[in-house]
Amino acid sequence: MPRQTEVNCALASAPYSPQPAPLSPLHRRGGCRYSYAGSLQFRTKHITGNGKLAVVFGGSGFVGRHTVSALAKRGYRIRAAVRRPDLAGHLQPMGAVGQIFAVQANLRFPDSVQRAVEGADVVINCVGVLASTGAQTFDAIHVSGARAVAKAARDAGVQRLIHVSAIGADTKASANYARTKAAGEQATLQEFPGAVILRPSIVFGPEDEFFNRFAAMARLSPAMPLIGSGVTKFQPVYVGDIAAAMANIADGQGVPGKVYELGGPETLSFRQLLERTLEYCGRKRIFVPMPFWLATLQALATSPLPNALRPITVDQVRLLKSDNIVSAAALNEGRTLSGLGVARPTAIAAVVPAYLERFNARGQYAHYRA
Repeated sequence: MPRQTEVNCALASAPYSPQPAPLSPLHRRGGCRYSYAGSLQFRTKHITGNGKLAVVFGGSGFVGRHTVSALAKRGYRIRAAVRRPDLAGHLQPMGAVGQIFAVQANLRFPDSVQRAVEGADVVINCVGVLASTGAQTFDAIHVSGARAVAKAARDAGVQRLIHVSAIGADTKASANYARTKAAGEQATLQEFPGAVILRPSIVFGPEDEFFNRFAAMARLSPAMPLIGSGVTKFQPVYVGDIAAAMANIADGQGVPGKVYELGGPETLSFRQLLERTLEYCGRKRIFVPMPFWLATLQALATSPLPNALRPITVDQVRLLKSDNIVSAAALNEGRTLSGLGVARPTAIAAVVPAYLERFNARGQYAHYRA
């Protein structure tokens, strides 16, 4: 076992190259020569490296992991800057041996951010929080953290900086999330005027926190809450489309200093999204209208609980009072997915049913037995 570990560590730490690396003495030990060499040649011969290094902050998260995958397919060497590199092992299979590696970085500690961007050509900041927890506050992550990344990227001579914000970012918003997202955009552009800002609507994909959360709720609860009568509009965007847009920006698309709003092909109300969720997981539930004031009381009553157990926060109730869709100005000016090379955004029906099937009352593979 120690010998196997030595081999794996040597491969993972080696610099990425599109050509098979020469066999080291470690590869020749214990009869490993042909298996490791063959594997290395097979993994690398289909990838053409472009010689550029991309640093992805939050690379092990929901949006980050898809971004890492998209960049890897285009030949970037990728440094995933995360708080827990030991929990980022799932990124390794997305590229060739040594192409993707994780380093420790925390946006609350600028020194770690500076070390992470050394030698980078492209920097992407995917870090964000939906609720403040301990030291991970909105201000610390969305504002101070964003400024730290932008400043470090500027000082390191980075060519491209991409900052992920959110639709609804507004310095005058009632929700702390939206206000700090707007302040983070300003901080980013102050430090790095050529940064490209991305504002997605709610993001869906296999690991999302929207469809999965409400499907899990439908599995346990006989009723689904329609906060604010369920009329708030959303324009869900597929995480793979966001990742493709970021890879296109890394390759040179997009106008520096511009703010792009990313939405999917459909605009749906909160109620319609819940109806889709129930349809895809094969369940029937009644809808219970919940006024905003009642939702706020519920959020206050459950505030002592950990965020993972809270159904909703006061800040999220405030966010639900405003539509979350691409603005007319962004559409008219071409500051959308199409302006970043994603001409045909992915529809909800093309992706969501597959990963919500596991919530089906009769089991994940019920349709095969029908």
